[in-house]
Amino acid sequence: IIPFLQSKKAFREVVEALKEATHAPNVAAPEARAFLFTAPLLSEDGIVENIIPMRKSGKLPFNDGDLQEVSIVKEYGCDKLYYRLSDIAVGKPTGDTFEVTSLDDVLATGGTAEGLAESLESTKVMVDGKEYGVKVKEFVFIVEIGDLGGKSRLEKIAPVRSITVI
Repeated sequence: IIPFLQSKKAFREVVEALKEATHAPNVAAPEARAFLFTAPLLSEDGIVENIIPMRKSGKLPFNDGDLQEVSIVKEYGCDKLYYRLSDIAVGKPTGDTFEVTSLDDVLATGGTAEGLAESLESTKVMVDGKEYGVKVKEFVFIVEIGDLGGKSRLEKIAPVRSITVI
């Protein structure tokens, strides 16, 4: 991933490829590298209107009932990430649902993306007295490590798009 940050041309190409691969107005971005690549999508002409940051413990300020905990199983152990319902609520719904693209830098075994998707899809968000569901429309990755099987794990939830497969 670092080479994409060391070349203006390469970074632009990756952001353009991510823009073309992303088809939901709301993007869930696990820290920290996903932030680097999703933030430019807000300034591009395209569909992205909202980023939902997924952070480690203690990184997101929150009000009572706003913070959601996600337990994830990664290739090297268990971890937890957090997101706020209020970050979804400021996004753009499609009908009765907030459609979300889960965007991250690397797809390995798929544990992080699967845990986040399962949590998001079990979430209900209230906006102006109306309840909305959340649907992960797709997974987008900059790099996929093909031999680890993450894609087949995630395709049970939503389509997977990877810019590069190694």
